[in-house]
Amino acid sequence: MIGCRCDACRSRDPRDRRTRHGLLIESGDARLLVDTPPELRLQLLQAGVDRIDAVFLSHEHADHTHGIDDLRIFSLRRGGPIPLYLAREFEPGIRQRFSYIWGGGAQPGSAVPQIDLRTFEDRDVIAPAGLEMRVVALPHGVYRSFGFRIGRLGVLIDAKSVPEDAVEVFAGVDVLIMNALWFGDPHPGHFSIEEAVGVARRLEAGRSYLTHIAHRTPHAEIARRVPPGIEPAHDGLVVEL
Repeated sequence: MIGCRCDACRSRDPRDRRTRHGLLIESGDARLLVDTPPELRLQLLQAGVDRIDAVFLSHEHADHTHGIDDLRIFSLRRGGPIPLYLAREFEPGIRQRFSYIWGGGAQPGSAVPQIDLRTFEDRDVIAPAGLEMRVVALPHGVYRSFGFRIGRLGVLIDAKSVPEDAVEVFAGVDVLIMNALWFGDPHPGHFSIEEAVGVARRLEAGRSYLTHIAHRTPHAEIARRVPPGIEPAHDGLVVEL
């Protein structure tokens, strides 16, 4: 947090250097990027990523979309548009916010991302990069964000609750990834760590990883306080399924 002197912000533990949410799913030769946060370029350089086959946007908030321009190197390398999937309700906002990508106003010789925008609705089954995914709308305060399930992996991004009719989608996953801000104080649009623990138990997930963590609490303290089977994620973490 800019200008903050809390324990996490002053920590020398590299796991406390938290950038905004990004997730790369690899299966065989397929590479699917989930969200394009403002630090996307730094994240991909750190991970040594040189190819992306498709992108999924959970919702249109700035911390999940404002690295979209850094997709241009991937469309240049593939010699054509990169498929980007998002909910139909977010399409107008994304097109307006990044109008230079679709507006045809790029200057000669300049490079903008070439993006093939593909939309979906709640509970659709889509296949970005050939990976079969069931998408689920989740409450995010007064907004919505879209989680998904791919095989034995469940991802809940920027969620505040899991509606009863969505539980069956995520029940029994081997790995569950979900947002969790901090201990204690409730937030109108995100799980607290205690709420996320409750969701993991409700869904009977095998292993759960907390992401989208705010700055208040150091990684080591979170790891010490959460129950077995649940861990705080950190930048650069690799999870094998």
